[in-house]
Amino acid sequence: MLPIVAIVGRPNVGKSTLFNRLTRSRDAIVANVSGLTRDRHYARGRVGNRPYLVVDTGGFEPVAKDGSILHEMARQARQAMDEADAILFVVDTRAGLMPQDRAVADELRRSGRRIYLVVNKAEGMDQATAGAEFHALGLGDPLPVSAEHGDHCSDLMDIVLAGLQPAREAEEEEDRHPRIAIVGRPNVGKSTLVNALLGEERVVVFDQPGTTRDSIYIEFERAGRRYTLIDTAGLRRRGRVSDAPEKFSVMKALQAIEDANVAILVLDARADISEQDAHVAGFILEAGRALVVAVNKWEKLAVEERDLVKRSLLRKLEFLAFARLHFISARASQGLVPLLKSVDEAYAAAMAKLPTPRLTRALEKAVSQQPPPRHGTNRPKLRYAHQGGSNPPRVVIHGNSVDQVPDSYRRYLERFFREAFKLQGTPLRVEFRSGANPYDKRIGKRR
Repeated sequence: MLPIVAIVGRPNVGKSTLFNRLTRSRDAIVANVSGLTRDRHYARGRVGNRPYLVVDTGGFEPVAKDGSILHEMARQARQAMDEADAILFVVDTRAGLMPQDRAVADELRRSGRRIYLVVNKAEGMDQATAGAEFHALGLGDPLPVSAEHGDHCSDLMDIVLAGLQPAREAEEEEDRHPRIAIVGRPNVGKSTLVNALLGEERVVVFDQPGTTRDSIYIEFERAGRRYTLIDTAGLRRRGRVSDAPEKFSVMKALQAIEDANVAILVLDARADISEQDAHVAGFILEAGRALVVAVNKWEKLAVEERDLVKRSLLRKLEFLAFARLHFISARASQGLVPLLKSVDEAYAAAMAKLPTPRLTRALEKAVSQQPPPRHGTNRPKLRYAHQGGSNPPRVVIHGNSVDQVPDSYRRYLERFFREAFKLQGTPLRVEFRSGANPYDKRIGKRR
């Protein structure tokens, strides 16, 4: 699973700015007012080829009184610390060492987690002296950064990730069976679907949102094929996630998506497609996981309602056009055989091996049908392609002026490769690189 890195510290030290820097996003509200972050925010970060999950927390006041907003923020920060593999303790070098910093440090020492003392707002300062007074906290060497300007943030994460186990990447070679994450909003029937696939009551089913608090891994076989099902807690939009146990379960669900090969996105046929559903689907796409969409509780719709629901789904989920769509009843065990068939298809596509000669021929055909647009007087020249990885499949294209290829043309190539290689059910990544063709000599010898 991806490591979880939590950002904690007293209010107004730049935690949300650091979160945005590490995740290359604007997900956290940032302003020069203390206490803006009350909910926890979470997103995916990456340094080089190492991804991780990062959690932003509100200002941590360990001695806040029960019942206050500050107490709730502290409770959520503690929950993040409990779940984290590493903690970034952020302090403000320009404000200096504060009594609140000492209180947070005392709490962190009791957490048993790896602690990294991050001295923020150190732009323009001598690195050796920027964090000198923070040695008094007894948490190791201070690590000066500037979250606002990005100074030393990548160096910081190199240090943090060096102390953590790398996420599993190539285990599929040794253990070739699909890991399937069952994900979706609360109360759409995820646990009921798990039980229907297993043919027994293995997980708790209760008609109330939030029954599943943790992700549950279950091995099973069907038709001689082995699977691992991951039943996850319901994912809500960040603004709707209020209590600490549910925030804990969201992080587990995001980890489960990262750990899976295929995600089944479960929707409620009786409920309109919402921003929450799109948010869940967006995270699956960001993680690059293969996807099958299961519209559950289909039996509860009248016949005349079904066409309307289908049209609405196709319109609102157009960005998931690569994924198979199934209309099922988990409670009545209807539609499960075709659903698993699509899971097998999506898994095969996600793990597909794409030979370099076939990829290069497909690239040549795509370019002949629609050349990349000119950039000024030059047109990017795409020379050859090879596979750069799987789960999701990555196609690396080499050529000249490839940094000038627009995103619209990248999307065209993604669609072209997916259709050319019949990669139903999986996202596909196209990357561009400049440089000489290492296959030239090999090809010349064959000739």
